[in-house]
Amino acid sequence: MDINQPIFVAGHRGLVGSALVRRLQSMGATNLVLRSRSELDLIDAEAVNRFFSEVRPSYVFLAAAKVGGIKANDAFPAEFLRDNLAIQTNVIHSAWQHGVQKLCFLGSSCIYPKFAAQPIEEASLLTGLLEPTNEWYAIAKIAGLKMCQAYKKQYGFNAISVMPTNLYGPHDNFDLETSHVLPALLRRFHEAKLNGAASVAIWGSGAPKREFLHVDDMADATIHLMQTYSGSEHVNVGVGKDISILELAQLVAKTVGFNGAIHTDPTQPDGTPRKLLNVDRLHGLGWRARIDLADGVADTYRWYLKHGPQGSALSA
Repeated sequence: MDINQPIFVAGHRGLVGSALVRRLQSMGATNLVLRSRSELDLIDAEAVNRFFSEVRPSYVFLAAAKVGGIKANDAFPAEFLRDNLAIQTNVIHSAWQHGVQKLCFLGSSCIYPKFAAQPIEEASLLTGLLEPTNEWYAIAKIAGLKMCQAYKKQYGFNAISVMPTNLYGPHDNFDLETSHVLPALLRRFHEAKLNGAASVAIWGSGAPKREFLHVDDMADATIHLMQTYSGSEHVNVGVGKDISILELAQLVAKTVGFNGAIHTDPTQPDGTPRKLLNVDRLHGLGWRARIDLADGVADTYRWYLKHGPQGSALSA
């Protein structure tokens, strides 16, 4: 990837997109192509085709998506499926049609079966049933991955796919109605501390284990793969170790300075019991995560204190 050529970061105001912009700028990229949702609606096929026809970017990072946690996925299944299918179909097709040299599609680890063997290898895709609480989003992401493979197979289009684990960091979504677990915990414990609450209840049993990757590491890994990898198979991006939700809550409480009790609520869903990615392929391609979870949570909390929940990134 020649960073002096036009690079389109789709979803540059989102969690991953904003991190990609920061990393590319730190590398000296000066020809970044950025469009807000009001400037370019990626769900509008005609608008996307017109954009690629006029701007002609050389490289594309497809980080735009409709995203959210268990609650949002359960409440808006049609939107999670429809909007994500439209975004990725429009961008991938127009990128190929208008001569983009290389595209990177960003997926999600939720593409894997609910009870996949741990740690989850890339070969686990389509070997079992999905987690019901986010299957709509997962199906869309599987379709995007397969679209990249199909366009490479039929047209020779240089499109790669990366599947990150749970991401967090600056510009995360802290809306309690739609956020993922880590930013939601940060906000809840922070507000509990301010309000002098005696305790905080977390969803589920606290037993499920999750892997968390700082978004700056994700951006670095994604750019590394754009520069070094052109295979057809998707690549897992993670840290290779996980933590229980209860342990995560305890880490967040310590970071925030909340000294009250932490209760679990088994009446609420746990989601997938465990979701740890096998990152051997990524390590073999020369990249490893660098940011420790405790340091990353502290970094994210500092950002939250400065910007507040309204500083949250916009999806897509």
